[in-house]
Amino acid sequence: MTYKTLSFEVDSDGIALVTIDVPGETMNVWNADLIEDFAGVVDRIVEDDGVKGAVITSGKTTGFMAGADLNMLGGIEAASMKEAFEGAFRLNAMLRKLETGGKSAKELKKGLAHAKPIAAAVNGLALGGGLELVLACHYRVVSDHPKVQLGVPESMVGLLPGGGGTQRIPRLIGLQNAAMMATTGKPTDPATAKSQGLIHDVAPADELVAKAKEWVKANPKTAQPWDKQGFKFPGGGGAMDPRSVQFFIAANAMAQKQSKHNYPAIRYILSCMYEGSIVPIDTALRIESKYFTKLLASDQTRNMIRTLFVNKQAAEKGAARPKDVPASDIKTVGVLGAGLMGSGITHVSVQGGMNVIVLDRDMDAAEGAVAYSRKILDKKVSRGKMTQEKADAFLAKIKPTADYNDLKDVDLIIEAVFEDPDVKADVIKKTEAVIGEDIIFASNTSTLPITGLAKHSKRPEQFIGMHFFSPVEKMPLLEIIPGEKSGDKALAVALDYNKKIRKTPIVVKDVRGFYTNRVVPPYLNEAMLLVKEGVKPALIENAAANLGMPVGPLALTDETSLSLGWMLVQSTKKELGDEYKPTGVEDLLETMVEKLGRHGRKSGGGFYDYPEGGKKHLWPGLSEYFPLADDQPSVDDVKDRLLYAQLIPAAHCLADGIVPDAKSADLGAIFGWGFAPWSGGPASYIDTVGLDEFVSRADSLAQRFGERFHPPAAFRDKAKSGEKLYAKAA
Repeated sequence: MTYKTLSFEVDSDGIALVTIDVPGETMNVWNADLIEDFAGVVDRIVEDDGVKGAVITSGKTTGFMAGADLNMLGGIEAASMKEAFEGAFRLNAMLRKLETGGKSAKELKKGLAHAKPIAAAVNGLALGGGLELVLACHYRVVSDHPKVQLGVPESMVGLLPGGGGTQRIPRLIGLQNAAMMATTGKPTDPATAKSQGLIHDVAPADELVAKAKEWVKANPKTAQPWDKQGFKFPGGGGAMDPRSVQFFIAANAMAQKQSKHNYPAIRYILSCMYEGSIVPIDTALRIESKYFTKLLASDQTRNMIRTLFVNKQAAEKGAARPKDVPASDIKTVGVLGAGLMGSGITHVSVQGGMNVIVLDRDMDAAEGAVAYSRKILDKKVSRGKMTQEKADAFLAKIKPTADYNDLKDVDLIIEAVFEDPDVKADVIKKTEAVIGEDIIFASNTSTLPITGLAKHSKRPEQFIGMHFFSPVEKMPLLEIIPGEKSGDKALAVALDYNKKIRKTPIVVKDVRGFYTNRVVPPYLNEAMLLVKEGVKPALIENAAANLGMPVGPLALTDETSLSLGWMLVQSTKKELGDEYKPTGVEDLLETMVEKLGRHGRKSGGGFYDYPEGGKKHLWPGLSEYFPLADDQPSVDDVKDRLLYAQLIPAAHCLADGIVPDAKSADLGAIFGWGFAPWSGGPASYIDTVGLDEFVSRADSLAQRFGERFHPPAAFRDKAKSGEKLYAKAA
């Protein structure tokens, strides 16, 4: 029999070698074809008397298996919840049949039957459904490579492990370790997994299959621990064991404290483990599939899968890249400016396998980029994550210079000098005088329109914007901004470079501030307006945390610096003149920066104090200048204002075509400034509550707090016609 996704070979000892190799995929995933093929393989192993046991491995060098194909999950439509449950339970039923050999749990427990021995030879990472397949095998041997990862990351996209992970993991390593693994989604390494009891052994990759076959041959009659008489959860389990009762009380409280009740998947994972610890595993697996089905049917999970996986993956593969432009081979990048941004760009470029020539006004300044990378690498070396030899080789790829002639052979220029049009104009002219005529010139500007900067270029069709976020080595988003005259090659090269540095790119319209810097300032301003109104700073920050924001808006203002905000106010006033519209926070910024010298984190104080060697805390003196109101708003009211202060400008950016579509708006929000990931992004959130409700709520806020909350007219029209921002849910 032939299979589309795997091979099946039986040796002279009757041991089948099942090698999974899904075609067209860089990594094995559970897709429809593999599920179909594997179901047939399970039947063959169980029913064929000539097959004495099996070893399951991967034919890919990239790893064992990365889990389920989320593109498939995101597109599942079911006529009823019953049908949806049956679809979700299929993998569980198949893996259960594999581990029991088709025998009943009662027969196995009484010793009246046994399962055929199944071993997993795990030659690389095994995540999600990949690890769940491994755990359904009776013997698990994993490659001893320290970079191999074993984990169940489903919670990161709003799901739970749906192939037995919430049941087999706690039965192997105990409820506490299992809950930590499944709720955080963090993977573990082979050595740790072995010490916990998740796997049986580690071995060199080229010995795995032989070792697995040896075990199968030596254990013709076997069963999983939970299918044997007298099995008990390691560390206790069930509703009557005081250890597990105490654990679940604490675990639920801790999980909700961390998730702010925004992630049902976390609650359902704990429910699966609690309920599953009370009943036999066959019932427990059905409980898991029940909760999995509930999540998969929810708007929230669908939104998270669509944005955090499907759309993210498409963007990173270059969905926006012009198809008819040949791929570029970027080996050396010229970075102009060795400040914070230039040094970060230098670091990620080398990390992406490129050489960098970094230029600044003098050698001392240019050496700053080397020092920046050295600091990051020294930390890795000290923690054992990198050898000194590799760190030295990394630094050797950075060439600091003050001589423009050193840029003559670069394949791409990225400018990251001071945010001043005149300074940028000067470096554009000096650089273009020495680089090749076909070289793309990218400007890392956060607010200045690219078309205006391109006027200083002799080749505006080769000029484009690349807006990085600070710190560059940590922030995942890259805004790519074609100017009015930017050609297809400029966009293609920008996306080719992005593929090397592995950011999540969005292509946005060339307007002042682009996308993210048209949404973040109104959000931060709203927090500052609340401060001016006398709302307690702690209430503001906690409301943002409850929304699911990674950091409060006042803390974020400190990070980006109040002095930058004050500088932008002044420069915008100067540029717009009488057309400038006050935001209401000008006096606050002036007081904090000019009067008090509180510029933000870098200066040691802003809305927070940053004591040396201590923990940051809200500045107690703030109320002296902005007194607290006697009547404080509810946390829900503050949450609403902070949420809609982001949703409204994001909606305007969509309506005005600054972001081309809903998926770009969502990716930019989550990966650019940390908009609540549980929502799937602002466009997904608006679709979920409905455009009618969004417009109504926005109008209510506008009546109470001002015109900044008015939704765009186009959204009113969409609401009337019953449209959605996503034409079809993923």
